Amino acid sequence: MNRKKLAAAAVSSAIVAAAAWAVQALADHAASPLAGVTGGADQQLIERGRYLAQVGDCVACHTAKGGKPFAGGLGIASPIGTIYSSNITPDEKTGIGGYTLQAFDRAVRHGIAKDGSTLYPAMPYASYAKVEPSDVKALYAYFMNGVQPVSQANRATDIPWPLSMRWPLRFWRMIFAPAAVADGAPPPEGSAARGRYLVAGLGHCGECHTPRGVGLQMKTLSDADPLYLSGGVVDGYLAKSLRGDVKDGLGAWSEADIAAFLKSGRTGHAAAFGGMKDVVEDSTQHMSDADLTSIARYLKTLSPIRGPEGALRPDETVALELRAGTGAGNGALTYVDNCAACHRTSGAGYGGTFPKLGLNSVVNSDDPGSLITLVLKGGEMPWTKAAPTHYGMPGFADRLTDRDIADVLTFVRSSWGNRAPAVTAERVAKLRKALGAAPPPNRPENG
Repeated sequence: MNRKKLAAAAVSSAIVAAAAWAVQALADHAASPLAGVTGGADQQLIERGRYLAQVGDCVACHTAKGGKPFAGGLGIASPIGTIYSSNITPDEKTGIGGYTLQAFDRAVRHGIAKDGSTLYPAMPYASYAKVEPSDVKALYAYFMNGVQPVSQANRATDIPWPLSMRWPLRFWRMIFAPAAVADGAPPPEGSAARGRYLVAGLGHCGECHTPRGVGLQMKTLSDADPLYLSGGVVDGYLAKSLRGDVKDGLGAWSEADIAAFLKSGRTGHAAAFGGMKDVVEDSTQHMSDADLTSIARYLKTLSPIRGPEGALRPDETVALELRAGTGAGNGALTYVDNCAACHRTSGAGYGGTFPKLGLNSVVNSDDPGSLITLVLKGGEMPWTKAAPTHYGMPGFADRLTDRDIADVLTFVRSSWGNRAPAVTAERVAKLRKALGAAPPPNRPENG
């Protein structure tokens, strides 16, 4: 098909899509239980919406670094270019001040903008389709009445033509986005059913913790599928499995452990890092204890992806060798020189301060991406009211070679009872380049 025919087809498809959207919008307005809400909502509804906006972590994506809350402009990397989040303050000209409740609902749960175009799925409407209309109503009340309007024009994407054309996204939405749910009977507070609703919907946990398919869609939206919440890769980090696997999931975590992690960002098992640090700071630490318990109870219902497996057992062999000074090899020596002061020769770390490495589910994940990224770039624990101390780990990109990092991580992943595959220098080099980390020191590689 030549360029003129292609353009004509695109225009025709867009006209058909816009007409269909307009007809559907009128029908929805007539029948929707959301009809009738405008500005001036009561304070109780606004406060409920404020809480739900925290559960959904809306501020994280819709606030640029150093920018005003919800004014957009945050760059979100995608395989086809950078997408910039939109202004969702109630500014009439540049924000969503002109949105009716129905238009707001169609954007949040259906992925359709006010002009009828399909939103990029960087907006997790495939997950938000599972948010009930009554909660959307509360969110709308908050954004229209509880958020300061900011006049800030939305920034265009950095996606090149023809990938920047919006009309093909309509077909992505039709294939991969589920139908929006209706209101149902509220599940009891603290129940696994409430946790399931929060995880699948506003929490949109699957967007990071579920693997992606060839269309960049979540491979599954159903917790009956063992791939659901089995782990995904985001910005060089592995968003770990939340299923019941003992080795690299939540099998060894109790409900209390999970709730404490979401509230404080750290437990005896692990500490939050990467994108999860922001989720804890901006979202989960503000959730009620009942909702945190609900999430924990729900996650503990998820079966292991691999089926029954034996628990990891602590092994003191390496700890004794390091204490005696008999540990040999580049991995062991690099660990003693760079890691042992905080994580200790026993790999036990210091509870609530420096994470333990022995029997750690992140350390034992098959994919070492998170560990490589942490060693290259460093990381910080979240600041939370429950744990206000703010600890960090420096990056070692300019101190350690690719071989050093591969060796030390292989050492860590095979010590103190850990059982995880070796790390290669090639994988480290690839991630170093992708992350734009500092070049390695100019000295000969070992081994």
